[in-house]
Amino acid sequence: MQVFFTPDISNITYNLSKEESKHCIKVLRMKAGEEVCMIDGKGGLYYGIIDEPESNKCVIRIIEKIEQYGRKNYTIHIAIAPTKSIARFEWFLEKVTELGIDQITPLLCERSERKVIKADRLEKIILSAMKQSIKAYQPILNPITPFSDFVKNNTNSSGFIAHCEDTPKPSLKSQLTNKQNIIILIGPEGDFSNEEIKLAVSNGFQEVHLGKSRLRTETAGIVACHTLNVIKDE
Repeated sequence: MQVFFTPDISNITYNLSKEESKHCIKVLRMKAGEEVCMIDGKGGLYYGIIDEPESNKCVIRIIEKIEQYGRKNYTIHIAIAPTKSIARFEWFLEKVTELGIDQITPLLCERSERKVIKADRLEKIILSAMKQSIKAYQPILNPITPFSDFVKNNTNSSGFIAHCEDTPKPSLKSQLTNKQNIIILIGPEGDFSNEEIKLAVSNGFQEVHLGKSRLRTETAGIVACHTLNVIKDE
């Protein structure tokens, strides 16, 4: 069943946006009477029937609404340095959205190779992944934030920093008991600096590892997201 993003849905009928209408009628060639699925990004999942298949304003009649679809009793916030290759960072965003994530904050670190991102394009990738995986809650993509500002302003949640320094540290998996609002920091290709690690620890972040392999930045972010979802869903 085709899925459409309908952020301002509220009545028993809904007019798809011009972009979504064109995709529905011109690209997918859907007709009157066909059933569709819609998500509003706020936890609402809707089923509807196409009443007026117009390419500029496709009208959907709502037949069922499910509230808080896919709601979890925990939150995942990954703060990660964007990769030099924006395609790899876009791939990360797509996959963590499919897995289930609540917030992403791009970090500006000492060793960051990418210091600018195009938020509009990244939001479109997130929305596409939401529809693909039928996620009713839209992840928040925060502005790119200096590392020091982020760790100093996020000391109330259960925070972790994953890095590659050869120091004794527990696995992320072993540290998740009773933690509901989880933040994990993932560094750039050159990893966090020693000063950044010390700053995070002094602000309450716990050092962890993500396994025995040395992972690329975007892979580490996906592994962390998957680990958190699997453990917290058990």
